[in-house]
Formats: sequence, structure tokens, C-alpha cells
Amino acid sequence: MRYRFFPALTGLFVTCLVVSNIIAIKPITIGPFFLPAAIVIFPVSYILGDILTEVYGYRRARQVIWLGFACNALSVTAIVLSIIIHPAPFWTLMHFPSPEKSQEAYASIFGFTPRLLIASFIAYLTGEFLNSFVMAKIKIVMQGRNLWVRTISSTLLGQMADSAIFITMAFYGIVPSPVLVNMVMTQWITKSVYEASLTPLTYIVVNWLKKAEREDFYDYGTDFNPFSVK
Repeated sequence: MRYRFFPALTGLFVTCLVVSNIIAIKPITIGPFFLPAAIVIFPVSYILGDILTEVYGYRRARQVIWLGFACNALSVTAIVLSIIIHPAPFWTLMHFPSPEKSQEAYASIFGFTPRLLIASFIAYLTGEFLNSFVMAKIKIVMQGRNLWVRTISSTLLGQMADSAIFITMAFYGIVPSPVLVNMVMTQWITKSVYEASLTPLTYIVVNWLKKAEREDFYDYGTDFNPFSVK
């Protein structure tokens, strides 16, 4: 069956993921909290994951999650190659008088350390699949009622897994344990509140999509293995 709006949602999901990976290098201040700039758009990928699972089912959401992973890996590969390749002798960035200094600045902004990259990929896959799995299962248990219960529940579990895995793998042994715990809790709570506050918008989009696509999928008999290719 062809869905009119599924490709657009997929594109939005992938864009949120790739952009988040690029802008995450910059820390920002929100009130008393210090957070990566990715906080402005990364939680949207979870909202889109909720919408995809609710309307199209876990199998379709699984396809989008893996597509997002592949596109993110491709963008990272392209960025790493652009850093490795020697710059043109006439190339300079603003405020940097030489290609060498410009190259250093470019690499410092767009470069990835293997540890952060691995942490990011594992956290993303774990969090997104857990989010989609919980959404699908609760929908069956509640027979499609109370969308807000499953969007918030799946967000709390998915974002907790994402935050805990990424922060622990990326910063364990670098920052003290109490700071590590504080970082996990801050990211988890901030992302969860962000997504919960957009629940009314999620309702509007979901209800509209169900009518437009004539679809409201229930995952009875679904293979929830994240690695299934069926």
C-alpha cells in the first residue's frame, strides 16, 4: 500500500537526526542547564517516531530508524573525508589567515572522536527502537485509547535509554560520577518535558494523518526484532 505522507515524514525524521549530529558540538544555556545545541531539534525525531509507529506501525518505523542510521553514517563519513582531504592553498575561513589555521578550525568544529560517535550511534538505535516498541505495545494493550499515555511513556523510556547510554559511554572516566548522573538526568528530563509539551501538536498530526492515509495500524503479530528484514 502506498502512503502519500510517509516519504515526507521519513525525510523530516532523517533531517532532524543528521542536523542534530552536526550542531551537537555547541553547548548552549537554557536557564540553569548546559545542554548540547541538538536539544533544539533532536527530540522532534522522537515525536516523529511516535507518529510513524502510531499511524503506520512498528515495521514501517523500523525502516525509518534504520534509514536514519544509514544517512547519519553517510553524513559522518562525508564530513570525516572532507577533514582528511588537504585544503586548497587559497582557502581561508573568516578570522583565520591561512589554510592551515582554517583547516584546524574546520576540523575542531566538524570532527568526531570515535568514542563519541560510537556512543551516539548505539544510544540512537537503542532509544528509538525502545520508543517505537513501547508505543506499539501500549497501543494494543489500551486498544488505541489515550494516545498521550503511550507517547509520554515511550518518550520517558526511550529518552532515558538514549541519555544514559550516550552520556555514560561518552564521558565515563572523564567526569566525576555525580556529574555524570546529573548530566544524564538533565538531558532526560529536558528532552522528555520538551516532547510532552508538544503532545497537543502530536494529537493534531496523528488524527489528521489517520484520516488522510486511511490507516491506523495495530501491531498484532508483528516481529519486533529490530534486525528483522521481513
